[in-house]
Amino acid sequence: MIRKTSFLLAVPLALTLLSSPAAAADFVRIAGGTFTMGSEEFYREEGPQRQVTVGAFLISSTEITNADFAAFVEATGYVTVAERGPNPAEHPNWPKELLVPGSMVFSIPQKVSGGSDITQWWSYVPEADWRHPTGPDSSIEGKENHPVVQISPEDAEAYAAWAGGRLPTEAEWEFAARGGLDGATYAWGNSYTPLEGWKANTWQGAFPTEDRTLDGYHGTAPVGSFPANGYGLYDMAGNVWEHVADWWVPGHPERAEADPKGPPQVLAAKFSPPEIGPQRVVKGGSWLCAPNFCLRYRPAARQPSEMGLGSNHIGFRIVKDVE
Repeated sequence: MIRKTSFLLAVPLALTLLSSPAAAADFVRIAGGTFTMGSEEFYREEGPQRQVTVGAFLISSTEITNADFAAFVEATGYVTVAERGPNPAEHPNWPKELLVPGSMVFSIPQKVSGGSDITQWWSYVPEADWRHPTGPDSSIEGKENHPVVQISPEDAEAYAAWAGGRLPTEAEWEFAARGGLDGATYAWGNSYTPLEGWKANTWQGAFPTEDRTLDGYHGTAPVGSFPANGYGLYDMAGNVWEHVADWWVPGHPERAEADPKGPPQVLAAKFSPPEIGPQRVVKGGSWLCAPNFCLRYRPAARQPSEMGLGSNHIGFRIVKDVE
């Protein structure tokens, strides 16, 4: 059953748009409330469901764009993790080819032998970074209004601090993504069929070998290309996964919570390979999510993301505290 969150009925002006003084993104005021977080219908790490309350906050109406991030870099001289490359002292067992500046890039394979070996379509590409999302010969020219990618959690947090904000908690992000539809499968309701129109930038076809681009895009789309959710937020499903502040563990606590900050880093380390270290949560799915492989363009969906690595399907948005 879908329930409209009570505060939205009482406070219809909660969607007040505010302009960030430090970045181009607009912000939407979310008044906060109590909702059902998680899902027990899809992937194990999304459960158990529980009641969670979040306070008021501001959230950027779109994902942070290439133009937004370029302004940050111009103002600060910041160099991203992908541009710096891994620290060999921190990864003594990594092969030399992985210790050069670069990042992870998806490419459509010619053929697939078995469905679980992701190295058939993911590879570490030297000199792939936010300016060159798929490698040194690529560019973001003409894509200034696309979400910035090849961003690590560290990079996202640096931008957020410069812009006077922070990364959202997983609970804040999921509450915002639901757009007032408590209990719905998607950010827009309980169904998603082509007959209803394309509601998010996702993968159409048999992943990973065929993207039919029926929604108009292979790869990222300009932010705001698809309808906003009930809170006036764009691309809370699909386009790019989004970094949040929480450390990754494969599931939620069973208890109800108010403004949860997620598990401690030391607990996250127990659920990650030692050579990777503790990971962070990403939310929302991306243009690579397809029903046959990654049905994760949903508010409850979540995956782990390495701290020292970006990819060409992960970006972020930021929040600000309400004083």
